[in-house]
Amino acid sequence: MTKLPERLLVLRKEQNLSQKDLVKEMGLALNTYVRYERGEREPVASVLVQMADFYSVSLDYLVGRSDER
Repeated sequence: MTKLPERLLVLRKEQNLSQKDLVKEMGLALNTYVRYERGEREPVASVLVQMADFYSVSLDYLVGRSDER
C-alpha cells in the first residue's frame, strides 16, 4: 500500500481540507490519520471503505491498484 499515503494527501488537498477538518468529518483520531498520510500505519478495511466513500473513489484507486478513480 505504498501509494495510499500519497493518494490520501492529494485527495485531502483537492478538497481543501486540513487534517483536523477531515478527521472531524470522518470521525477519526487526528494522530491516527496523520500516521496514515505518513505511511506509518495502515487503516483497517472498514476505514479504507469509509475513506473511499468520502472521496468518491474506488478502493483500488485509493490503495494504488488502479489509476482510475
